[in-house]
Order: sequence, then structure tokens, then C-alpha cells
Amino acid sequence: MAPQEFEVEITLMNKPAAKDPVGATIQKDLLAKKGYDMISNVRSGQFLRIHLKAEDENEAKEIIEKMCNDLRIFNPVTQNLTILKVSKL
Repeated sequence: MAPQEFEVEITLMNKPAAKDPVGATIQKDLLAKKGYDMISNVRSGQFLRIHLKAEDENEAKEIIEKMCNDLRIFNPVTQNLTILKVSKL
């Protein structure tokens, strides 16, 4: 079977114990000062949308996980990688 084109959406989020200066700044210096003090926690992260060729959905996921680990696109000690969606193009 010929490879198919897939789109994979992933997030890279700081783990709960990891410091998140971007999230803290948004919460303290923007939200709280503008009257949104009911918000008690903000965590920042990254969203990536990647197109690739793979035999099937499972292979697409495996390629993305391997790529992110091999190329150190995220730090597994401080961040979580979550595959949100895999869809055929």
C-alpha cells in the first residue's frame, strides 16, 4: 500500500511540577490586573500541526513520537507530549 498523507496535531505542555513563567505572567500580570482574579491557574504550552506520509494512522503517531524524542523537540523531563488528532488529508 502506498503511503498516505496525514495531519497530526500535538501539544507540548509543561508538567504540573515544572515552572511555567509564561503561564504565571499571563495569570498575574494580565488576567488578575484586568479583573479576572477568579482564574486560579494558567499553564502555557505549544501546539504543532505536522503533515507527513505514513502507511496508516498508527505509523503516523509512531513517527511523530520518535521525531519529537530523537530531535528533542520537547523535554520529556519537564513536558508532556500529547497527540490530539491524526487525520488523513
